[in-house]
Amino acid sequence: MFKLLKNLKPIDYIFMALIVGLVIFQVWLDLTMPTYSENLVNGIMGDIDLNTILINGALMLACAFGSLGSAIAVGFLVANVASRLTYNLRRKVYDKIQNFSLAEINKFSTASLITRTTNDIMNVQFFIAMGLQALIKAPIMAIWTITKIVNVSWQWTTATATVICILVLMVLLIVCLAIPKFKKIQTMMDNINRVTRENLTGIRVVRASNAEEYQNAKFEKQNNEITKTTLFANRVMGIMNPGMNLLMSGLGLAINWIGAYIIKSPLEIGSITKYMSYSMQVIMAFMLLIMIFILMPRVLVSAKRINEVLDTKDSIVPGRYTDENPDGKASVVFENVSFKYPDADEYVLHNISFTANEGETVAFIGSTGSGKSTLINLIPRLYDATEGRVLLDGVDVKDYDFEALNKKIGYVPQRGVLFKGTVKSNVNFGDNNADDEGVKDALSVAQASNFVSRMGNGIDSDIAQGGTNVSGGQKQRISIARAVARNPEIFIFDDSFSALDYKTDRKLRSALKKHTAKTTKFIVAQRIGTIKDADKIIVLDNGNMVGIGTHEELLKTCPVYQEIALSQLSKEEL
Repeated sequence: MFKLLKNLKPIDYIFMALIVGLVIFQVWLDLTMPTYSENLVNGIMGDIDLNTILINGALMLACAFGSLGSAIAVGFLVANVASRLTYNLRRKVYDKIQNFSLAEINKFSTASLITRTTNDIMNVQFFIAMGLQALIKAPIMAIWTITKIVNVSWQWTTATATVICILVLMVLLIVCLAIPKFKKIQTMMDNINRVTRENLTGIRVVRASNAEEYQNAKFEKQNNEITKTTLFANRVMGIMNPGMNLLMSGLGLAINWIGAYIIKSPLEIGSITKYMSYSMQVIMAFMLLIMIFILMPRVLVSAKRINEVLDTKDSIVPGRYTDENPDGKASVVFENVSFKYPDADEYVLHNISFTANEGETVAFIGSTGSGKSTLINLIPRLYDATEGRVLLDGVDVKDYDFEALNKKIGYVPQRGVLFKGTVKSNVNFGDNNADDEGVKDALSVAQASNFVSRMGNGIDSDIAQGGTNVSGGQKQRISIARAVARNPEIFIFDDSFSALDYKTDRKLRSALKKHTAKTTKFIVAQRIGTIKDADKIIVLDNGNMVGIGTHEELLKTCPVYQEIALSQLSKEEL
């Protein structure tokens, strides 16, 4: 938790100093009030004049309103500190996640990262807003009040100390039972978010498979688990409030009984009233500490989960090369590249070597799981090669600054990803700065002009979140247009034509060839027809490169390619 406080700004430390000062002032007022109360009660019993009663009453009111004003000011300052801290935390966690490689994202899982960015940070904000004042006020009030009552009467002091000990034991027992449950609750929150997210993203598959009951059962299981755990923790915590009320009432009874029957010295009635006020202040101080203990288990778990994200070392770090020679040849060289996923034992790519020169089209084909997508993901550094090097314009991609590397590459994933906005905002996503004509040209190359013109507002037509108002093929074409609008040196198409029909596929590749004559292109595909005109075709099998050459060469020399080709086209077509 203390590590998170390092995210406070200088203004927050000034506010913290003001909070401490105001709390001390508030406690002083609260502890001064019983003195005027004692004078007032003793004066009434002693038949004093009206002026003395009015003066003591006015002083009591002044203390009460002063304490109220201090509490309001403290609440205002604490709210500012809590809001600013959580603002900084959200920004830092979000920025950290933005820099995560796929390895880190897979390590935490998407559902968990969402929970940590939202629910866990809200827990921290709630604790700071509610608990910071108590954390400062409780020890000051407890120590100050104890110094005032410790020498008044050993009987009263013993009664107060006994109640405090019982209170502390009760809190320790309850907290020990509750903390493990609160730890489980946050993990269960991840699970319920995961199930909900899976159901929402896959709703069409769920309905098409009549799997609603199956999904309901999965959600019900997670929901029941988190409900039972939360109920247990809250029931344990529920013992706290009646227990504290019982102890406070018992202490008040003990103070009156001791004052009436045990203490033999002629104490004034006002002294009993004053001591009872002080003892209640002590109990209130410990109640504030107990409130902190109630909030602490959950916030400690949340703070730990947030720190896990912030303390994670990026497995892929940027280099310093910023591409001072932007007119590079866009050549890519793989030198004895092998790769295995983090924490995996077996390599998925073995000793891959080839060169892609400027303007060449290099295609990859192979069976599912042969390592095609993994191989091209090494170029934009979605993963880093475990062994060997990937060179771009003669420079190891690991030496590139991320921004410089990404400017060189137009990457189109297999699953077209669109964001809420318009067609234009999606094509111009990120650092694309194409004007309307540039956007239209990119859409034309991607064979998306026809369906975009039919959408009503052309390039200003709305795109729903996730692109749910367009088809899979339309998503892919807008994604391709986004890459074209970047005017990169290198295109990477990760099976990006899979949702297109043969006619559109052919037109799109023809338009790309004209538009990107000097651009190096990498294409992952399953269809022979998509890649047969490539300058080089690389055949992968179980992570090994078993063939490289043109379509005609591979038909003669590579059995794996022959098998794939014959499974799709007849001998006459080949």
